[in-house]
Amino acid sequence: MNRFSLAVSRGIARVTEAALGPYQTAVVRIGFSATWLLFLLREIPHRQELYGPEGPWSRDLAEQLIGSNGAFTALMWFDGRVWFEIVYALAILTSALLLLGWRTRTLSVLFMVGVLSLQNRSVFMGDGGDNVLHLMSIYLVFTRCAQVWSLDARRSARDRAARARGERVTDRTGPALWGVLGGALLAVTLVGRMQGDWLIPALLWTVWAAQALWWLAGRRAGSGEPRIVLDVVANVVHNGALLVIMAEACLIYATAGWYKIQGSRWQDGTAVYYPLHLESFSPWPALAGLLSASGTLVMLVTYGTVLVQVAFPFTLFNRRVKNVLLAVMIVEHVAIAVVLGLPFFSLAMIAVDAVFLPTSFLRRLGGRAARARDRVLRRAERPRVPGQRGHESAEATHVGFGA
Repeated sequence: MNRFSLAVSRGIARVTEAALGPYQTAVVRIGFSATWLLFLLREIPHRQELYGPEGPWSRDLAEQLIGSNGAFTALMWFDGRVWFEIVYALAILTSALLLLGWRTRTLSVLFMVGVLSLQNRSVFMGDGGDNVLHLMSIYLVFTRCAQVWSLDARRSARDRAARARGERVTDRTGPALWGVLGGALLAVTLVGRMQGDWLIPALLWTVWAAQALWWLAGRRAGSGEPRIVLDVVANVVHNGALLVIMAEACLIYATAGWYKIQGSRWQDGTAVYYPLHLESFSPWPALAGLLSASGTLVMLVTYGTVLVQVAFPFTLFNRRVKNVLLAVMIVEHVAIAVVLGLPFFSLAMIAVDAVFLPTSFLRRLGGRAARARDRVLRRAERPRVPGQRGHESAEATHVGFGA
């Protein structure tokens, strides 16, 4: 009983004392924000046809669908091209800022709003990766994904150093930003634009109220106990969201693998052959033809795909086997991006896979990236001696004329 109680207390302490997986959640944040940002930038010339008023999925069809499923989209709040351009531009901006990790608590909510607004406006625009991005944009709201590799982490370090020196640190940007967003949320709610299902509006109001409570606890409370309690709650919510992300990834691979087993083409080992010869999925026909020319290679890739997807959730209990299969799946997604022309689907799945990457590997990767950045900055800031060669040339010219 004592051992059991000790194990339970250790588990509770581990879940409440810290937000687990800081590097993993940072990679997930960077991966999904970069995926969405690159997609939006690539589709700028076609944005009106994909999600705007000029698209084949008209506003009337969107209203009928949203009226039946209660999906959230800010694009239906107002009509017209100007509002669409504003939402699209804000989606790009929030993706870029979330990628950098600036005011992540706020930007993760705005990132979710941008993803849901565009995807729910035109539900048939996607390649499978949009479903993953749709879910992960909601899960990111509950995570503390800016503990490392973010502008927020850099600002927090500067603030701690300033407080250690006895300086007073005042944050005006955060309260001002949340005040503006709270006013906008209140206005949209009062005019009746928050239609559909209650989940996303309730989430927006809950996050806004929680952030206001966090600020008040830090500014008004006489002791640090309210802030400590809120910090514990934030850690529990973060760790729960991280567990949900991991479970979602396992569910994606498990269901994909078991559904493949039931298909006759996957059973006879020829399933990979057919997408290689579809015109819509053959950006490099010569490469696709080369890969499909070998029946043995096609069979190995077909069976290997099913084996890896089915086995992956069971390998989480063995770190070495899990890391090997994780590397295989990442290579597979890279191959899908190149051979089948599905880069954003592959980027989304690699971002999901990143939640299982070892912390030691991510630290080494971050260290190498930091050293590469420092080398680039040193080269850019290398001091130059202006006019050195010009002065010598002038002296030589003067001597020549004197001669």
